[in-house]
Amino acid sequence: MPLTELIQNNPRIAIIILSLIVTLFITIVTYFMTDRARMKEIKAKQKALRVEIKKFKHDPAKMMELNKQMMEDMPEQLKHSFKPMLVTIVPLLLLLGWLRATFAETVIASTWIWWYIGSSIVFSMILRKVAGLQ
Repeated sequence: MPLTELIQNNPRIAIIILSLIVTLFITIVTYFMTDRARMKEIKAKQKALRVEIKKFKHDPAKMMELNKQMMEDMPEQLKHSFKPMLVTIVPLLLLLGWLRATFAETVIASTWIWWYIGSSIVFSMILRKVAGLQ
């Protein structure tokens, strides 16, 4: 069944399949462009600092010091998450424009974006878990 027939006959299934493909692409790009070992180190450090903050919740000075330590890792975390986004944002924007034009003539014309967002969130959670990106 060609893509145009699938879109016209089963637009919900088509949007779910397209969402899976796009989410898989984004997950693969993220997998190869992220230093997962370093991200795990940072997350472990952040978790330990959160535990420490809970211990010192009655000592504002110590909490501020621990919060400052947590904030020191933020630029590096952002850098690691920003690289894959730069690679995927342009194709994603082009695809969303195409999807809007394509699904405007279907029975889900007013809700296609919600079908796409919902299915991509589900697929993203599953694929990230499988790829070890959480």
